[in-house]
Amino acid sequence: MAERVPCALLFGAPGAGKGTQGKILGQVPGFYHLSCGEVFRTLDIHSELGQTFYEFSSKGELVPDDVTVEMWKQNLHAQMTLSIYKPHAEILVLDGIPRNVKQAELLQEYIDVKAIVHLVCSDIDAMLLRLGKRALRENRADDAREEVIRRRWNIYESETRPVLDFYPSEIIHEVDAIGTPVQVLIHTLEALAPIHDELFGQQEMSGAI
Repeated sequence: MAERVPCALLFGAPGAGKGTQGKILGQVPGFYHLSCGEVFRTLDIHSELGQTFYEFSSKGELVPDDVTVEMWKQNLHAQMTLSIYKPHAEILVLDGIPRNVKQAELLQEYIDVKAIVHLVCSDIDAMLLRLGKRALRENRADDAREEVIRRRWNIYESETRPVLDFYPSEIIHEVDAIGTPVQVLIHTLEALAPIHDELFGQQEMSGAI
């Protein structure tokens, strides 16, 4: 990619609703959602990068950060080439990446983070209930076990939450994650809409004349 693209990050502990908010935002004009999970799911397993990914994932090992970011970059570049994502008119909304400070450092070359929406939930019991229901709904019974959910929560606290300290505090917007998706969306858009208008508002007005 020739230049960094404007970006917003969705952040929060497992069960905070990052994926849900990302999908909804992706339907709002001016925003383009890309989840790291979707990048993994659409990876060509027969490609060189796909083989590298499979080498680690088949052993149950974590994919190295540089490989993860390279997969993400290639996926985004393809969507830009096909004009599925238009960086001159849309804010890229990411969830699931960066997962740690190393990934945040590697991504700096490609994204210009304008805002971080931190979906906050201090009620771990509410998150446990939400994650358990989701796992059963998606037929992932093993993921519904409390010890599995708590382990994911602990990994988030030790590895992912420190990413917030990597970015300037003034671009971080805290949003209460407990509420209906619509309620959370309203507060999320209150944080992101002014940034979108600042970046592209004048351009859209010119196009409307």
